[in-house]
Amino acid sequence: MANVSVYNIEGKEVGTIDLSDAVFGVDVNEHLMHMAVVNQLANKRQGTQKAKTRSEVSGGGKKPWRQKGTGHARQGSTRAPQWTGGGVVFAPTPRDYSFKMNKKEKRGALKSALTSRVEESKLIVLDEISFDEIKTKKFKAVLDNLNVGKALVVLEEGKKNVELSARNLPNVKTARTNTINVYDILKYNTVILTKAAVATIEEVYA
Repeated sequence: MANVSVYNIEGKEVGTIDLSDAVFGVDVNEHLMHMAVVNQLANKRQGTQKAKTRSEVSGGGKKPWRQKGTGHARQGSTRAPQWTGGGVVFAPTPRDYSFKMNKKEKRGALKSALTSRVEESKLIVLDEISFDEIKTKKFKAVLDNLNVGKALVVLEEGKKNVELSARNLPNVKTARTNTINVYDILKYNTVILTKAAVATIEEVYA
């Protein structure tokens, strides 16, 4: 069972917490994490790219010159791919890039991502964070106290002021315990969790 330090918003260590091995101490499965990231990025794609093939562009009904005797190479249509204004060879068409992962794979990938952050000492636990006003400067001060730059901050429900205080920081993203995903966990250098968020994650995924 991993034991990590708990910090307050001043950056001082105020205790320790035992993290559940069922969530933060599993065998890291890189294949599942990779599949989860590819899945998330593929599901985001609109798939609306479209270009016209030679059968779809307008014009080109008349043969540009006779078959033989002109000195030119033979041509059947001005809308063939080698002509300006012609169709595109193997043109892209609208398609759905998304694919499914089963629930067990998704949970395994998320646990692997969280475990990898613990093993790399890139997971910080805060005892509590709460603001009585929306203030970006205050949130930035918390990150400076923790010596953190690019971070994913996972909060429990009811932390609207904290979420709004962080939204203008370019290298920071906030998430709730029910919206965390493998891509964000791996994208940001540090994952910051409140003690309440840790308890919720362990309850849901253990």
